[in-house]
Amino acid sequence: MRLPLARASLAYIALASLLPASQSYAAEGIELIGYGARQKALAGGDIADSRDAMSMSINPAGIAGLDNQFQAGGTLLLPDRGYEATGPLVIVAPGYVKSGEPVFPVPNGGLIRRIDDESAWGVVVFGNGGINTSYSFNNYKPAIRAPNVTLPPGLGGFTLTGPLIVPSFGGPFGDGPAGIDLRQVFVSLDYARSFGPVKIGVAPTIATQILNIQGLQTFYPYSWDPYHLSNNGYDWSFGGGLRVGLEYSILPNLRIALAGATPMWMTSFSKYAGALADHGNLDVPASVNAGLAFDPMPDLTLMAGWRHIFYHEVHSLGASSFPIFYGQLGSFGGPGLGWRDTDMASIGLEWRALKPLTLRLGYAYATPMIGGQDVTLNVLAPAISRNHISGGFKYEIDKNQSIDFATVYAFKSTVSGPENQFYSSFAYTLPALLGGGSIPVTVPPALNPYTKVTAWLSGLELSLSWTYKFDTAAAPPIAAKF
Repeated sequence: MRLPLARASLAYIALASLLPASQSYAAEGIELIGYGARQKALAGGDIADSRDAMSMSINPAGIAGLDNQFQAGGTLLLPDRGYEATGPLVIVAPGYVKSGEPVFPVPNGGLIRRIDDESAWGVVVFGNGGINTSYSFNNYKPAIRAPNVTLPPGLGGFTLTGPLIVPSFGGPFGDGPAGIDLRQVFVSLDYARSFGPVKIGVAPTIATQILNIQGLQTFYPYSWDPYHLSNNGYDWSFGGGLRVGLEYSILPNLRIALAGATPMWMTSFSKYAGALADHGNLDVPASVNAGLAFDPMPDLTLMAGWRHIFYHEVHSLGASSFPIFYGQLGSFGGPGLGWRDTDMASIGLEWRALKPLTLRLGYAYATPMIGGQDVTLNVLAPAISRNHISGGFKYEIDKNQSIDFATVYAFKSTVSGPENQFYSSFAYTLPALLGGGSIPVTVPPALNPYTKVTAWLSGLELSLSWTYKFDTAAAPPIAAKF
């Protein structure tokens, strides 16, 4: 392995780690369907069939026995998302409302170095996605006033003017342009070793998140800390966790795998401690993966995978968004997005058709994670993709270099429900002839059956990567190389 190229490989990975992944749609909430071009082409089904550096992002065990290599790539995300709302709405703007910002780039990369014939180390950088919306000022939500009330003749027949309940300054929530931008990047240092037919791997992982929330300041009565609710610019969060994996070759042509990740325990977003539950906490939830790979012929591999994500463990994501009272947003155990734990099943096919060309297909289905009662707040984060179809290819330029291409299409998914109307209290002012004073009114939180809010999402991903394989001989110890 040439030292300058090795350093260049690590430099690319370091650079990619400084560019948090821009968000769009995902297979399962925040997590994308895959991270490298091969994974995406197989719809994330390659858990038990590791063949390139980006396999570390899903199963740390797979790199044992692979060639020394460097991989650099990126994905272009093209989502289409928004919502439609009808009826006597209080929280969101009526009509057909589409989010802007339609294109996002996401870099990724990985490096594998063999230590000996049984073990290897590697480093991989990848990003997650799923929460991003940008609604314009023109999506206008009118101010909400209580109805006028006419007193009976015995009380003078006065008409009491309905007080202002929720002001509006334009935008879908009455506070101008609105949306959420959450970006995440992960860097894992991987070590894997084979013990006969068994491979095991462990990958300590560091994580970085940045978050911006806009256009929600009209919710200030409902926040425990209204100064840290919205419109505070980007905030950073740092943390980490551990990923582990196992791969077992039952037969020469049959493999199974199991991999998992602890939560990524993150520092809190102090600028949004009045919006996210538990005073701004947003850990990355734990997950578990299992897979099967079968080679019916030497040039054909069939794959199946399963992933489960534990969203209920993170209150900002898993806690119900109904009901909402004054001072609740951002509180300990406060409201979240109502995301359920979710499962994704995927299948993939790889046909090494000719020496320079490999063809791939995949399909994935994710269980619904948002119920109708939680749709109102999820117009800010419509991570509701369910059905995905994918395909791609690998072309070997020469014995050392290859390129991979993949495309993923997420079919349009929707979730509908009544508007989540928050608790409110106000007062009618009595005229002086009746002695002045006021009449207090309390409106309990409700899922208004006369309203309908429908969030929708579809999207396309285009991925490209370049792989360079170094000499396949075992490398000297790490310290001797770097």
